[in-house]
Amino acid sequence: MVESKPIRTVGGSCLCGGVIFEISLPSVVCAHCHCTQCRRAHGAAFVTWFTVPKERWRVTQGDALLRRYASSDHARRWFCSGCGSSLFFETDREPGRIDIALANLDGPLDRDPQLHVWYDEHVDWVEAADALPRLGRGGEPGDG
Repeated sequence: MVESKPIRTVGGSCLCGGVIFEISLPSVVCAHCHCTQCRRAHGAAFVTWFTVPKERWRVTQGDALLRRYASSDHARRWFCSGCGSSLFFETDREPGRIDIALANLDGPLDRDPQLHVWYDEHVDWVEAADALPRLGRGGEPGDG
């Protein structure tokens, strides 16, 4: 008989605490994104996202505070209207999955970041100092 591991739940929130969410692990992937849109949405050199199936994610408080911004014809970014925290990202290209900004998680994730994506758009004032794979647009090897 195969023994199943218990599913661990981890919570998270926005800066003001108005939006609270929880996810059930395991996650699918964790990556640093260097695309221009993520950098501008977060005001940072890159953003670390992790992905879970939507059925293992739920907002437990503050759904009325969530706003969705269509950052392209196929993707939406979710943020708290109270404090402006960027929280979630979803794309029609990966239906059934949600990306969550790792910095908003209250506990540890089940994996470390695994790669850099959109690295061909990275800023020249920060150099990734790790040995993780660097992918450019469309999953091609990035410049670095």
